[in-house]
Amino acid sequence: MKKHFAWIAAAGILTACSQGGPLQVSSPDGKLLVNFNLEEGGAPAYSASFDGEEIVATSYLGFQMEKFGALTSGFKMTAHHESEHNETWAPVWGEQDSVVNHYRQLVVEMKKKTDSVDVLLNVEFRVFDEGFAFRYVFPEQKTKQFVIDQELSRFAMTGDHTAWWIPGDYDTQEYEYTRSQLSEIAARHTAALVGNVSASAFDQWAVQTSLMMKTGDEKPLYLNIHEAALIDYPAMHLLYNDSSRTFTSALTPDGNGHMAVIDTPFSTPWRVVMVSDKATDILSTQIIYNLNESCVLDDTSWIHPTKYMGVWWEMITGKSDWSYTNAHDFDLATFDYSKARPHGRHGATTDNVKRYIDFAAANGFDQLLVEGWNVGWEDWLGREKDYVFDFVTPYPDFDIKALNDYAHSKGIKLMMHHETSGSIPNYERHMEAAYSLMNEYGYDAVKSGYVGNILPKGSYHYGQPQIRHYLDAIRRAADHKIMVNAHEAVRPTGLARTYPNLVGNESAMGTEYRNMTPGHVTILPFTRLKGGPMDFTPGIFEMDLGKFSPDKTHKRATVAGQLALYVTMYSPLQMAADLPEHYAEKMDAFQFIKDVPVDWSESHYLDAEPGEFIVAARRAKGGDDWYVGGVTNDEARDVTVSMSFLKPGVTYQATFYTDAPDADCDSNSGAYEISKETVTSRTVSTIHMARGGGFAISIVPVK
Repeated sequence: MKKHFAWIAAAGILTACSQGGPLQVSSPDGKLLVNFNLEEGGAPAYSASFDGEEIVATSYLGFQMEKFGALTSGFKMTAHHESEHNETWAPVWGEQDSVVNHYRQLVVEMKKKTDSVDVLLNVEFRVFDEGFAFRYVFPEQKTKQFVIDQELSRFAMTGDHTAWWIPGDYDTQEYEYTRSQLSEIAARHTAALVGNVSASAFDQWAVQTSLMMKTGDEKPLYLNIHEAALIDYPAMHLLYNDSSRTFTSALTPDGNGHMAVIDTPFSTPWRVVMVSDKATDILSTQIIYNLNESCVLDDTSWIHPTKYMGVWWEMITGKSDWSYTNAHDFDLATFDYSKARPHGRHGATTDNVKRYIDFAAANGFDQLLVEGWNVGWEDWLGREKDYVFDFVTPYPDFDIKALNDYAHSKGIKLMMHHETSGSIPNYERHMEAAYSLMNEYGYDAVKSGYVGNILPKGSYHYGQPQIRHYLDAIRRAADHKIMVNAHEAVRPTGLARTYPNLVGNESAMGTEYRNMTPGHVTILPFTRLKGGPMDFTPGIFEMDLGKFSPDKTHKRATVAGQLALYVTMYSPLQMAADLPEHYAEKMDAFQFIKDVPVDWSESHYLDAEPGEFIVAARRAKGGDDWYVGGVTNDEARDVTVSMSFLKPGVTYQATFYTDAPDADCDSNSGAYEISKETVTSRTVSTIHMARGGGFAISIVPVK
């Protein structure tokens, strides 16, 4: 990975007086200011302003510890350090060829005397043009281990902002976003809850990050609170106090009555506040990745963007099943599948998989995901069973060797699926054998799943032990040169910079929730996608699911809007999620899915408003072709697209995939039009998006 560094010393080490401050650090462009001070009683606190406007009022920092009680006051500052850092780094995959990482840093060293020992605690601030972040650092000291009962990081808001939020939950992020004022969170909490096989909502004022907000001023600002570099620590939620308009960090419990146990030296994840007067800047900022460490893999040549299809949607809709037989409550170690009677609804049969392989290979796809290939699916959902899968034994009607050989002969690979059913101890016992099987048959990507309550009982998806597990699975996969797409795991926080074999996560409500509102896809890039790409599984062409399955849901989307998602929702791992026969009926529209890349040299967010619409343009990796996508909520709208991102003096041919004039996500989802037009960098196009719809454009230079 090529890097270019520039370090600028802004100040040396300064010994401060015991009152501690105040100190200030600014962004490189000078618009964002962060202040730090030890307030009365030695209480560490910070505040922030953007372009002269306060965005975070005085907010206190600290912890509640098992042994030392409240580490929120009584501190003295012993020193502080200031510096400036500027580098450009090249991601293995991403929205652009290179990323600028430019910030100014303030490190504050503090000490608190207790009855037994001095506690050392540092706070590090990094201030970028598009936001700031802080984290706690416990340096090496006499106390070798701290047991954290609460982290007390606060974010004092300056008004009753508009917010897009999902309920605080220790086990799932699979919610639709609620738009409300901050003061309305508790009143809207119950309505925001949805059913999930594993859910642990914990307070009516709690929300999850990434939290998107907009101020109500005449010149509004866009704010976003998230975390970065979540390693060996529980995921952070935010608990709102309406009377003080203050969020306080709320960590996920570890199942043992605490939040975290840390060994010194230790650095917490970064607490991040993004800010801009433009919504598009929130979409484009790379601050979360920049707060993560550089890639630690010596060889990344085996990591590659992937466009895939899957034997999946037919199970989600009930057209077929993951399981092979109707047996239940059995011991996987002794159950004899060769004597079991097939129920006839199994989707991952050798013949059916070959049918998918033929279509995927003929249309240029890289891989085919196959779910339900392995024994155990009869007994998996919600049963909290330890030995539920072995991850290596195929069903009798799935010929793993023959199918991999067949796929390779067609020029594609199969994608592995490891559903754990929440039984993490079982997966860890079998992980080495499971990854070795993948190597044996030529798999290089796995979709892992954590559906259901986490075992051992009392644990949560987002607790410290599970955070350790998710990263361990990624590291061990890298040892086997395997890419990971983890579903139901914790939402990503930029770790793909450090471990680029983490090519995707779900960690939000995706296409499997067939009846989500259209506006969901206009808020996800502002929230869930800030920490890393999502395996959203777009590309549904047949919205009336009852036409081919027992599911009578009508998916509220349009064909053109589904095409747009390949541009508006970045991921190096993109699925064409519908059935082959539905694509065969609309091969002209399917052409866009075949053409659109999944890796980019350049990206621009042309216009956007959270929860309403997004328009994005991207240039193909190493090429001159451009792709544009736009999506809207359940409000039809016309948008103006300037082609000024194109190279001046070059003529291009643009193919427009748009909603037909009578298209509508409810009444006429399948109506679309395709047209061609010659364009240049001076072209301005006005495009109509139907309710719940969108558009896609492919733009290629005229030879």
